[in-house]
Amino acid sequence: MCVFSRAMLSEWFWWDRLWLPVNVTWADLQDTEDRVYAKVSHLYIILPIAVLLLGLRVLYERLIAPLIAAALGVKDKVRSRAAHNPTLEQHYRTCSKQPSQADIKGLSKKVSWTERQVENWFRKRRNQDRPGVLKKFREASWRFVFYLCAFLGGLLALHDKPWFYDLREVWAEFPKQSLLDSQYWYYMTEMSFYGSLLFSVAVDIKRKESMSYLHWFITFLVCLRSKSLSVCLQDFTEQLVHHWATLTLLSFSWCANYIRIGTLVMLVHDASDVLLESGKMFNYAGWERTCNIIFVLFTIVFMVTRLVIFPFWLIHCTWVYPLEQFQPFFGYYFFNAVLVVLLLLHIFWASLILRMVHKFLFGKMKGDERSDEEEDDSLDEDHNHKHNGLSNGH
Repeated sequence: MCVFSRAMLSEWFWWDRLWLPVNVTWADLQDTEDRVYAKVSHLYIILPIAVLLLGLRVLYERLIAPLIAAALGVKDKVRSRAAHNPTLEQHYRTCSKQPSQADIKGLSKKVSWTERQVENWFRKRRNQDRPGVLKKFREASWRFVFYLCAFLGGLLALHDKPWFYDLREVWAEFPKQSLLDSQYWYYMTEMSFYGSLLFSVAVDIKRKESMSYLHWFITFLVCLRSKSLSVCLQDFTEQLVHHWATLTLLSFSWCANYIRIGTLVMLVHDASDVLLESGKMFNYAGWERTCNIIFVLFTIVFMVTRLVIFPFWLIHCTWVYPLEQFQPFFGYYFFNAVLVVLLLLHIFWASLILRMVHKFLFGKMKGDERSDEEEDDSLDEDHNHKHNGLSNGH
């Protein structure tokens, strides 16, 4: 009975009318001597490539990234460690990393410390758990290298294709479009990268990134990559959701043979991701002027690619041109619905970027406006020294 139900579910899931236009069946997409079509079995290679990328990442972050960091002057800040205190440590680990004022008052009585000393201990302890600048730099530089290679590889794969210049060619003979080697490796590499992020999400830095004038768009730019809104969801959960969603959408476009438009969508999104990660790198190096220049470049590229090219070229291509050749079907509606949702996210992110542009132009920025910057406890230490000095009569 279980086998029968599984067979029925599989038959329903791969029903021709869900994935393909009318009068086209999966039997029409069988390989021939001169044509090769995308298949689900092709996706099996994602796992070994993802493992390979994880290995390359480890080697890069250990051997190459430190050299780049040294050349740019990236150094970890020397942090003062919180004094050993089992009572405060237990509260930190089991109750809250940011205790309320009432908790601080109660803890100060338990450990016979002043409330200010307890607050200072928690600040130091939180700083200990924050990743160092070098670790952040290594991760950002790895993503920068990948996105740069992916973008250049995408251009290399598409520059000589007719649908790169004439979007009507995207649907020529659809869905009976032979799979090209360049398309295969472009897709597999991108999907394997997101697979590797899925594997490493547990050990990657869980934080809200920040830059001098890049705080908001780095905080809210999901797609892209290991970003999250901790006020809404836990970092770990949101990263998992993002990576799974990306892999699901890419897998659907692969199986439904939306490969030509899929490669164009990936290329458009990779363009701004290169600037995003390079901006993080220079932020960690303390190159504020360079960060501001990258912010301007990122804003221009984001607005052009995500709010002009994406809706008026790519979505128009998927919404209008297919109807010239076949009747709409479920796959047509589903794919376009996903692209529209993605466009709405782009509009939301763009509003945040424009908000930062306004602050940048009119000088209303308040420092770095960081969401996860290291907390300064030096003032409290100075206060404690002065307080202890006065109480001891010195």
